[in-house]
Amino acid sequence: MDPQTDGSTPVKVTAQVVRSGDWWAIEVPEFPGVFTQVKRLDQAAVMVADAVATMTGVDPSEVEVSVRASLRPELQHDVDEAIRLRHEAEEARATATRQLAQAVTDVLGAGLTVRDAATLLEISPQRVSQVARA
Repeated sequence: MDPQTDGSTPVKVTAQVVRSGDWWAIEVPEFPGVFTQVKRLDQAAVMVADAVATMTGVDPSEVEVSVRASLRPELQHDVDEAIRLRHEAEEARATATRQLAQAVTDVLGAGLTVRDAATLLEISPQRVSQVARA
């Protein structure tokens, strides 16, 4: 592979990582022979960028690394499910925030007091005021 070194296009590589004892073993398929290891997964991208830079002569900042971990299927399932549920929760929280803002606007617009709105919406009067200001 001939990396571009003009700084306009990053060298894109994949760091395939697998747990090996207390270490993460890393292979870079785009550059056969590039292997490294790290203690922590968050160190993988920097180590791979340095290794690819050493091999190719490009600046490490020009190397874009995508880290792909190989996990046992049951562990991968748990990780995937946690991420899926977190995303669902974030979407639900955003929807609830929008709906709360609309309800506060409508209730206050109907002439109800902040305290009445708080009671109806099961939030504090301070929160009603905060939402109304936003």
